Amino acid sequence: EGEHGPNGGHPGDLYVAVTVRPHKIFHRKGLDIACDVPVNLVTAALGGKVEVPTLTGATVIKVPPGTQHDKVLRIKGLGVPSLKGGSTGDQVYTIKVQIPTKLTARQKELLMEYAKESGMTMEANGDGFFDKMKTFFE
Repeated sequence: EGEHGPNGGHPGDLYVAVTVRPHKIFHRKGLDIACDVPVNLVTAALGGKVEVPTLTGATVIKVPPGTQHDKVLRIKGLGVPSLKGGSTGDQVYTIKVQIPTKLTARQKELLMEYAKESGMTMEANGDGFFDKMKTFFE
């Protein structure tokens, strides 16, 4: 409630503006608390456990085998409680697969062996964006 108006008038409204500073790690999505989690290529491919931050400390989450870049994992109930009561958001983690930028000769050899074993080629496949557009307009 604001101040009384002049000559005993009714009190006005009090407006309060709250600004929340961005956090270094977390950002809010509704009731969910979200953050990005870097995961190495091997853990993403084979699965494993990764230590992640929460608002109350660190915990460990399971990364399933075959996890893709931008896959979302969540821990239920670790987000923000609703002011209306009843529900609480989740802690949401977006997996960011880290691709190595420098490889040893042996690592390159192993990746090439994997590609060959999987039937992959180093050339782009024929269903890229421009190939699809070309087919669309034909």
